[in-house]
Amino acid sequence: MPPERDLFANFERMRRDIDELFGDFFERPGLAPHRRGGFVPPIDVSYASDPPRACVTVALPGVRIEEVELEVRGRELLIAGVRHPPEPAGRAFQQIEIAHGPFRRVIELGAEVVAEDTQASYENGILHVELPLIAPEQGVRAVPIEATPAEGEDERSGGGPPGAGTPSGEGAGR
Repeated sequence: MPPERDLFANFERMRRDIDELFGDFFERPGLAPHRRGGFVPPIDVSYASDPPRACVTVALPGVRIEEVELEVRGRELLIAGVRHPPEPAGRAFQQIEIAHGPFRRVIELGAEVVAEDTQASYENGILHVELPLIAPEQGVRAVPIEATPAEGEDERSGGGPPGAGTPSGEGAGR
């Protein structure tokens, strides 16, 4: 084996050791408490155009759908629930890598949605949520401009020079 290959293998081993030693320390936002090894379901968010909607797909294997909550708050979709650990039933575990526990995800959507028309379905451990988008106004709207009389203009005369609105020019030039 060439020495360069051993060098890269050592770096990879060192990176794994550091990751194991420090865990998620560098990924934590601020100093908020974070439970290591908790279940965090992966999520995909996409947008479809016909009809316009946000499509959210959540992988929830091993989660009973009765224990999942969905809420729409403005532009946010909240998904919360719990994945229970397996029953020990006389088993002694040598290794446990499958995460379990409560989870809560807040997905910030990129557009306003119609919360009342949101639909969700669950099949084979995959949750699909479709949120119809609020249609933007398509028409062009003319905006009227209100004119206010400038200082010194006579409102009755329509804005001409002083005395211009009086009959036969009386008072003009005085």
